[in-house]
Amino acid sequence: MKKIALFLLTTTILSCGGSKSKHVVTTKSESHTVSQPEPKLNRKRPSRNTKKTEESIIGTHSDPSYNTIRADNPTIANIISSAKSYEGVRYKYGGTTKKGMDCSGLLYTAFKTEDIALPRTSSAMSEHGEWIDVKQVEKGDLLFFATRKNSRTINHVGLVTSSRPGRVEFIHASTSKGVMTSLLSERYWYFAFVQARRVL
Repeated sequence: MKKIALFLLTTTILSCGGSKSKHVVTTKSESHTVSQPEPKLNRKRPSRNTKKTEESIIGTHSDPSYNTIRADNPTIANIISSAKSYEGVRYKYGGTTKKGMDCSGLLYTAFKTEDIALPRTSSAMSEHGEWIDVKQVEKGDLLFFATRKNSRTINHVGLVTSSRPGRVEFIHASTSKGVMTSLLSERYWYFAFVQARRVL
């Protein structure tokens, strides 16, 4: 009987000790996990809706004085006015006149009215000036695109004519419609967009 009582006592002690030991290990593990949480990423969960808005592309600006300095710049205003004077002109590869205009020709000609020399091709222009985040584009900045299928090589350029929170407009020479104004949020231009640069 003594042997049975001793056996039961030993089993109970070992059982509690094992359980207690296991509990301590679990607590240490949980404590370790809590003390070193994974860093939180400040990202929104992707929506199932694949439709993109311009706000998701260019963001919004909280500063109420945003864009006022460049908007009042007469050089930028004159360049934009010059580019707009070609609206409706048909597309012509290598063109720089009202008889026909290509995308880089439009910007080359508009900037030339203010004695600012830009390279003649869109790919060369894309290496000119200062790279800027698309969320910071303002009037007078250049937007670069890759419009060839399965290529990220720049072959198109446009001039920002209007930029306000959530909306960017640019003028360019489209191969199908000639010199026109488009929105950066348009699906085609959004997916073709490569970079923005500031030359002024």
